[in-house]
Amino acid sequence: MEFNAGFGMVDHGFGFDSITSSVSLINNVDPPISCSDFPVTSNPPSLLPPPPPGVFPQQQSHLQVVDEKPQIFNPQMIINQNQARFTQNPTMFLPLSYAQLQEHSLLSPPPPKRFNSGGPFSGSGPELYLRRQQQQQIQMLQQRPITGKPKIVTDDLANQQLQQAIIDQLIQAAELIETGDPVLAQGILARLNHQLSPVGKPFIRAAFYFKEALQLLLPLNTSNTSVMSNYNMIFKVGAYKSFSEISPIVQFANFTCNQALLEVFEGCNRVHIIDFDVGYGGQWASLMQELVLRNGGAPSMKITAFASPSSHDDIELGFTIENLKHYASEINMDFDIEIMSLEALNSGSWPLPLHLGENEAIAVNLPIGSFSNYPSILPLVLCFVKQLSPKIVVSLDRGCDRTDVPFPHHIIHALQSYSGLLESLDAVNMNLDALEKIERFFLQPSIEKIVLGRHRSLERRPPWRSLFIQSGFSPLTFSNFTESQAECLIQRTPIRGFHVEKRQSSLVLCWQRRELIAASAWRC
Repeated sequence: MEFNAGFGMVDHGFGFDSITSSVSLINNVDPPISCSDFPVTSNPPSLLPPPPPGVFPQQQSHLQVVDEKPQIFNPQMIINQNQARFTQNPTMFLPLSYAQLQEHSLLSPPPPKRFNSGGPFSGSGPELYLRRQQQQQIQMLQQRPITGKPKIVTDDLANQQLQQAIIDQLIQAAELIETGDPVLAQGILARLNHQLSPVGKPFIRAAFYFKEALQLLLPLNTSNTSVMSNYNMIFKVGAYKSFSEISPIVQFANFTCNQALLEVFEGCNRVHIIDFDVGYGGQWASLMQELVLRNGGAPSMKITAFASPSSHDDIELGFTIENLKHYASEINMDFDIEIMSLEALNSGSWPLPLHLGENEAIAVNLPIGSFSNYPSILPLVLCFVKQLSPKIVVSLDRGCDRTDVPFPHHIIHALQSYSGLLESLDAVNMNLDALEKIERFFLQPSIEKIVLGRHRSLERRPPWRSLFIQSGFSPLTFSNFTESQAECLIQRTPIRGFHVEKRQSSLVLCWQRRELIAASAWRC
């Protein structure tokens, strides 16, 4: 996950009273997909099994264990353990009611034709007066200034000018921070305090979060974002769950990558996944279920997850490990998971003790956003992955991971990306309190990772795709089945504006033609 990676990865651990009691938190994040336009055939392995005839999804979940789509966390259970409570809002999936916009002509329809007797005075008298009056009314309507449209144009122009002024100030502040002039940067950010707010239009909110992240780079900053209470950690879990329910980003990312893995794993008895963004493990629980359902029985599965102590907490990782192990035992799957330090790759102490087994089908999950905290390590990771000779490498790109541009421009690219994301969230008729928690506990920490991580590594690097190719990777094309089912998944979204595009070898989820996340597959 890359909104799975940048978003799906929580920066800090959450304090649970009991890790062992959290293993019951497995439920479904990704509901089954049913689409009449793309019937699911039994030939390719699919993540989208149709329910039996006459069985609703709610009924199907009680038939057998493996028919329960896995979900690695359940905020309600967590909050009950901490004397807190989430309120679920059933209206979160209601479609936005769009007004039906129609063009109305300023001219009234022509009057019905009158009988013409052909007499020489047929146009005189009262009829002539009425006709002249109608013509005068038409001329007045044509000459009357149209106030609505110019007002809209004026508002749009003013909004564009405001956005450009904010962008210019953010660029200037980032340049001053980059060159070591925090005093002037502080002055600019202080002025932005009067223009930006976490409440308002999507661009204003996104700019506010980036302004706050830049503020963390100033030496006079006294806030400590690393100190988070257990209560806040619970809200981070709930925010991620809410985000994955109201936005198709997580489901699109998980499905597209998992479907590519399923096709590669066909006929394999042992699979080993090298994961650089384990998150809560929801992606792998879904994959485990599909592997169990396939013909010939489930293979054994091992995950080697690389994590950094600077961005992962032991409690969070322990929570993920216990949940995955518990779910594997429920579906009778041979499963193991191991956590390794990402810093070991930076030390150059290869080969690492990966405990690779014989006849294992190796696959790598390598989201670009998972390196936003430490972008300089990506070339080393690619060299390491190349040595493993995996059958496939799946990756996700949010469109805002631009280490190929200077630091200030990277900030603006990310700002525009998150502004589009917030627009897509605003289109959902959801509880404002839930939206505020998504932004505060989920999106804002991701923005801070981008800003702080890039500031630690200011030098420009080639685009990530160029790094892949230079390291000996070649792009793979997703199957037609994967593409059609991804489109079907988005068609199920009750909000208009999402669509899937195919760009070269990638599948891209867009909102109003603005890229949200792109999935790609590679071989090496």
